Amino acid sequence: MKKVVIVGSGLGGLSCGVILARKGFDVTVLEQGAQVGGCLQCFTRRGGKFETGMHFIGSASEGQTLDRLLSFLEVRQDITLSQLDPTGYDIVSLCGQHFRFANGREAFIDQMSGYFPQQHDALERYFDLVDKVASASSMHSLNHVETDAAVNLEFQMRTINEVIDSTISDPLLAKVLVGNLPLYAAEKDKTPFATHAFIMDFYNQSAYRIVGGSDQVAASLVKTISRYGGRVLTRSKATKIVCDESHAVGVEFEDTEVWGRGGAKVRDMSAAEVSSYPRTPVPPYLRYLEADIVISDAHPMRTLELLDTNLIRPAFRKRINAIPQTVGGFSVYLHFKENTVPYLNSNFYGYLQDSPWGCEHYDDASWPKGYLYMHLCYEPQPQFAKTGVILSYMQMADVERWKGTSVGRRGEDYEAFKHEKAERLLAALEQEFPGLRSNIADYYTSTPLTYQDYTGTEGGSMYGIAKDVSLGAACRVPHRTRVPNVLQTGQNINSHGILGVLVGTIVTCTEIVGPLGI
Repeated sequence: MKKVVIVGSGLGGLSCGVILARKGFDVTVLEQGAQVGGCLQCFTRRGGKFETGMHFIGSASEGQTLDRLLSFLEVRQDITLSQLDPTGYDIVSLCGQHFRFANGREAFIDQMSGYFPQQHDALERYFDLVDKVASASSMHSLNHVETDAAVNLEFQMRTINEVIDSTISDPLLAKVLVGNLPLYAAEKDKTPFATHAFIMDFYNQSAYRIVGGSDQVAASLVKTISRYGGRVLTRSKATKIVCDESHAVGVEFEDTEVWGRGGAKVRDMSAAEVSSYPRTPVPPYLRYLEADIVISDAHPMRTLELLDTNLIRPAFRKRINAIPQTVGGFSVYLHFKENTVPYLNSNFYGYLQDSPWGCEHYDDASWPKGYLYMHLCYEPQPQFAKTGVILSYMQMADVERWKGTSVGRRGEDYEAFKHEKAERLLAALEQEFPGLRSNIADYYTSTPLTYQDYTGTEGGSMYGIAKDVSLGAACRVPHRTRVPNVLQTGQNINSHGILGVLVGTIVTCTEIVGPLGI
């Protein structure tokens, strides 16, 4: 049995773990935090549960792309899905109007044509182009190679606004069609149209929320890894990928899950033994795992920090460290009073300006320029919401002064900063949902610093490395590294989002075991 050590327990790391454990590899996943899942993490406060990253999914109806992937990973039977409103899974509020995105080609075109009667033919051309680009990519075909490389390359090099403006003549419709750009933090004149096409196609096929939260996916993957003989170790921070002159030989990590007398570890003890020990942590100690293969689910910059070897060229390090990151986010987690807020079976994008573009560029007076508002689904098609979240862009520069501090210990001025920002977002939301403020029992907040601490992403970025047509291949990160048995996975390798990450997983694992036959 070849030994595989996976650094990081995000969706990419855990899904690689499932595939390789099932193929007979000896798999160990190292997670530095107390909770697995990366962007699949949820948290609970005062009885309310909150999503932190994976708020809804697409293409999950029977036989569709994500359904096939979740079934392949043995997740589908462990989760329950609740479908978003097929007549308006996304609602964009722009220029005093609400625009609903419907599932399915004909429904989407008919609904949008109702708002823009003169644009029916243009909408057909737009939708056909989205379908053409999405179908040309391995992301949707589930093939290791591109099905139409020329189409894929063309629309990786043309921007969203360039393509849409050349297809749609109504300026307002052109803006409405990018109303969901917070899902991928698109930037005008930078983000490739292919990214937009993948997202639109993914959710247009079908859109769902995961009942009980996306951490159900992480729990399923961990269970499956264990069933096939692998292990997932939390509180185990990788500190070095150890290499000889030609390849990696192992991984050093700090074991911080050590408690009480005699260095007894929680994971080596029964529940009865754990409860009898005083829960006083002792300092972490260094451990070492031999490895035939190492897969990093960490941000590529973090991966390079672990690789102190001449096998990685300085020019490659310089390029990776120079790649731009997507903007960070500020979140307000809402805990509603019982049975007071009707469940919103759609995602709501509100804009306080006349365009979705440019919300990442703001000053103190103009923030926020837009937001995304969603509810957590705690049971299939609930009548009332228990919790929800408001997301808005925030640059790391806004919280740079608190960098180096730890969660819960950033000081009163940080708490005051967050409170002021939260009240602004709540005031903006109240304009669209009058009376909502009075139905909030509690709320909590997070900034790019929080996201950086819990996911390890560079600069608290929402989606990691940014795609930029002007940089071309310079902003792409390979699955394989110059260390022949060290590979990468996760949202920065291929694309972000549940589909992008899982397709990246397929590519990474195919490099090791060959075609997977999905």
